[in-house]
Amino acid sequence: MPDQPNVAAMVESIVGCKWSLRLLGRIADAPQRPSALLRSCRGLSAKVMNERLRKFQRFGLVARSVQGDKPPIEVEYALTGLGRKFVALLAEIDRLQHELDG
Repeated sequence: MPDQPNVAAMVESIVGCKWSLRLLGRIADAPQRPSALLRSCRGLSAKVMNERLRKFQRFGLVARSVQGDKPPIEVEYALTGLGRKFVALLAEIDRLQHELDG
């Protein structure tokens, strides 16, 4: 059985980047291709996006699927079960913040 991620470290690492929440939100809506993610996040560089996506994969939040053997291949990212739970947790934190602000 692989080592389970430390949830507190995962939250700190993900929330520490302004692009993480936006990317996870886009992927939560529906599986996304990298080009669609870049278009939907104005100002996001491909380098930062790829770093975030690799980190999400490493934590088990997203799964990367590849269609095709040779170019053009299609790559898509989708939330895993853990990713859906993580996004729900972030949504609950956001709801609590709105409640406290309001």
